[in-house]
Amino acid sequence: MKLSLIFLTLTGLTCTNAQVQHVDIQLSGCTESDKETLWANDGDEVANADFIKQAMVMKIPDFADPFTESGLYDLSVSEQAVCKHNLQTAAQAYKNPPEAVDPPQSSIYTKADVQLGSENTLICHVTGFFPPPVAVTWTKNNLDVTDSAALSEFYPNKDGTYNQFSHLRFTPQSGDIYSCTVQHKGLETPNTKTWEVDVSVPSVGPSVFCGVGLAAGLLGVATGTFFLIKGNQCN
Repeated sequence: MKLSLIFLTLTGLTCTNAQVQHVDIQLSGCTESDKETLWANDGDEVANADFIKQAMVMKIPDFADPFTESGLYDLSVSEQAVCKHNLQTAAQAYKNPPEAVDPPQSSIYTKADVQLGSENTLICHVTGFFPPPVAVTWTKNNLDVTDSAALSEFYPNKDGTYNQFSHLRFTPQSGDIYSCTVQHKGLETPNTKTWEVDVSVPSVGPSVFCGVGLAAGLLGVATGTFFLIKGNQCN
């Protein structure tokens, strides 16, 4: 059995002039096999620690006064050491209690309106799961394309569960079928969502019939007016 330990720090920052409250999140988490440290502001990720490349990954664009990350990676490493130590202590103190498990729910959608031949992004949103992580795989027409996809860090929900995004850039072609498959210890079988390129071309039929009907109606009015005038002249 695996235990997980998550440290979540919320900081409320109030702007005196505008009276607007902002929320900063610093999340440090570890399991026996995984680890993560990230910073976020108002739900948008600011930075996360890449423990493979041993560096911070900044998620916000450069501004005139850019955000500096000096010392953040070293802080992430030290927090992971603390997390691992606390995880071992908790496992011994609580005698390996059963871990709460919440299975994920997933959905698949596009980032922008679909136009054939125009590059777009498919998004697979996985939410409501505990503990992290989840495994996400992609297929295109039953062929594995997971290597072309990107997986975000996992983010906390207000109920204590987590959510995560996977992105796949693609160029829609008519008839193509994509699938996103999610695996998690809370699922008895993998959860698969499919999405098919189905762009309907607007039919010209209704427009043609409306145009013909309007023309016929106007012609009928004109004809009736002509005979009405002739009839009055005869009288």
